[in-house]
Amino acid sequence: MVERGRLLADRTDLRPRDRDHLRALVADWTLVADLAFADLVLWVPTWNQTGFTAVAQIRPTTGPTAVPEDVVGRFVAKGRRSELDRAYASGKTVRQDPSNASGQVRSPTGVYEAIPVSFQGRVIAVIARQAVARDVHGGALEGAYLRSADELIGMIAAGQFPLPEGLATTDAPPRVGDGLIRLDPTGTVAVASPNALSAFHRLGLAADLVGANLTATATRLSRTPGLVDEALALVAGGRSHGSAQVENDDATVTLRSIPLFRDDEYLGALVLVRDVTDLRRQDKALLTKDSTIREIHHRVKNNLQTVAALLRLQARRIDEPAGRAALAEAVRRVGAIAVVHESLSQQEGEDADFDQVADRIIGLTRELAVDTEVERLGSAGLMPADVVTPLAMVIAELLSNAVQHGVSESPRRRRVALHLARNGRRLTVEVADNGMGLPANFNPTTGAGLGLKIVKTLVTEELSGAVAWEPRLPHGTRVVVDVLLP
Repeated sequence: MVERGRLLADRTDLRPRDRDHLRALVADWTLVADLAFADLVLWVPTWNQTGFTAVAQIRPTTGPTAVPEDVVGRFVAKGRRSELDRAYASGKTVRQDPSNASGQVRSPTGVYEAIPVSFQGRVIAVIARQAVARDVHGGALEGAYLRSADELIGMIAAGQFPLPEGLATTDAPPRVGDGLIRLDPTGTVAVASPNALSAFHRLGLAADLVGANLTATATRLSRTPGLVDEALALVAGGRSHGSAQVENDDATVTLRSIPLFRDDEYLGALVLVRDVTDLRRQDKALLTKDSTIREIHHRVKNNLQTVAALLRLQARRIDEPAGRAALAEAVRRVGAIAVVHESLSQQEGEDADFDQVADRIIGLTRELAVDTEVERLGSAGLMPADVVTPLAMVIAELLSNAVQHGVSESPRRRRVALHLARNGRRLTVEVADNGMGLPANFNPTTGAGLGLKIVKTLVTEELSGAVAWEPRLPHGTRVVVDVLLP
C-alpha cells in the first residue's frame, strides 16, 4: 500500500479525490477479478502524459493467473499498448485487436481488455483485464459470474463502482469463492453457487434457494424470525450496499450485497455469502476463556484481601512491637500482590497496564508515611502477567524501604520518586530518595534484611535482571533495576 501511494504521488498529477477513488477501487476489486476469472492491472497516466504506470495488481482466486510476474511500477509508453490509449481517450472499454500492429505489446493469453476508470465525469485510469484462454465453455454458474463481472466493469467505466460506504461491514468479509448469490430486480434468487446453498442449508434451509425471496428466507432463518432486522432486509434485498449477518442456534452466515446498475437502471444485486460459524464459535470460546481468567484474578484478589484482613487482626493481638511490625510487612506484601490481581481482573487479554499497578502500589506506600511525597515519573505500558507480579513486588519493597529507612530521619522535605523507562524490550526501574544515603557498611551482597533478599531474588531469578544500589547526589539513595522483557 505504501508503494502504491508513492507511485500515485510521484508519477501522476491526480487530485487527492482521484487517488482516494482508486484506493477504494483497489480495496474492492478482488470481487471483479474473481468473477471475471482474470488478472487486473491498474494503469495510471503519468504526470507528463507520456504513458502509463502500473500501480496495482490483483490475481483471481477462482482460476489460473494470466500475469504471474509482478508488474507494479512498470512503465508503458504511449503507442505500446493502443488499447490503453484508446480506453483512456474514449472512456469506453476496448478489447485487444487480433490484428495488433507490429511493435505493440500483445497479450499472450486469451482475453485482454482495457477498461476506463471514471470518476466525477473524468477518466482517471485504465484497468487491464487479462485472462487465460479457455477451450471449453463453462456452465450456467460460470456464465453468471462472467455476466456479473461485465456489469461491474460497466459500472467502473460509468463511475458507479466502487460503491460509496454502505452499512457497517463485517470483520470477515466474504469473497466469491465463499459463496455467491445473484438477485434479480425483485430480490428473488436467480443464481446461487454451491457454497452459498451449503451455507443456507447449514442455517436450516431445506428447500432450494433459487427462486426464493432472499429477504424473506434470511429473516425466517434468523434467530428471531418474527422480527425483521432492517439492516438484514436491506442487504438481503440487494437494495443497499453493505453487510449483515444471519444467525441462529445452528450457524452464522455473513451477507454482503453489491447493487448492480446500468446507467440509472437497477439490474439486481450480487450477494456474497460466507459461513463464519466456526469463526464465531472460536470468538465465543476466546471470550469465555478471557472472562474466566478475569474472574479467577478477581477471586484471587478477594482471597488475598481476606488474608490481609486476618493478618491485621492477628497483629492487634500481639503486644511485641517486632511481631506487629513483621505482620504489618506481611500485610503490605500481600496487598501488593492483590493490587496486581485486581489490575489483571480489569484488563482485556493477558497483559496488564503496569503504570496503573505502579500507581496503586504508590498509594499503598503513602499510607506508610503521609508526610512523604511519593510520585511516579515515566511509563512502562502493557506487560505480561508473569512479569507484572514479581516486578510489582520489587517496586513495593523498594518504595517501602525508601519511605521507612531512606527518608525517615531526613531533615529535608521527604521525597521518593519512581522512574520508569522503557526502550523496546528493555525496562529500567529507578527508585530515588533524598534521604540520608546508604549506611557506611552497606553491602547488597551480604545484606541480611528480608526485603533486600526478596528484591535480589525476584530481580535475578524471576526477572533475569540486575539491581544496583548507588548514592544519589547531593543527598539520598537510588536503586536501579534493569530488566529485559520477554
